[in-house]
Amino acid sequence: MSNRQSILALLPQTQCRRCGYPDCESYAKAIDEGSAPINQCPPGGQAGIQRLAQLLGQAEPPLNPDNGLEGPRSVVWIDETWCIGCTLCIDACPVDAIIGTHKRMHTVLEEACTGCELCLPVCPVDCIELENVSGTSTGWDAWSAAQAEDARQRYAAHQQRLREDAPRPPVEPLPQKKISRIEAALIRAKQRAEENQED
Repeated sequence: MSNRQSILALLPQTQCRRCGYPDCESYAKAIDEGSAPINQCPPGGQAGIQRLAQLLGQAEPPLNPDNGLEGPRSVVWIDETWCIGCTLCIDACPVDAIIGTHKRMHTVLEEACTGCELCLPVCPVDCIELENVSGTSTGWDAWSAAQAEDARQRYAAHQQRLREDAPRPPVEPLPQKKISRIEAALIRAKQRAEENQED
């Protein structure tokens, strides 16, 4: 396992962007390259910083408050009586934990929600609420390695889906010269088939 992959494995995979990077993998890359400190992940909390410090042989700094505060793990829920089915939250969710369709109410798969909160600011009717699901437990005490791995896999699947849904470049028509060669090859193949039948 590369150093970058080892760093990535110590991040909680919430994909919340509080570290200042677009996803956990980008933050791991920045740490590996020495362009980001190890104390910018609020979901990992102080325990996460300690793990990174041990891996990299660094001092253990406190969590940078500019990136947020360590707190209990939350999941979101949607007040379905107010949901207008705009799908903006679905587009914002990095792990496809929100399901629904256009102009129909949406709902959250609680077991898949990482509490990233990226859906909150995009909701035009403020029908999404946070719910504390870990009590007083914070950081890695509120999140498990199995949950992190599930979130990592869901994020990878989400990214793959986005790539597959992206518009594809138009198919260029074949040049006439190539078409003529293909047609000639087909004629020759047909002639050989007819000769074999005669034999």
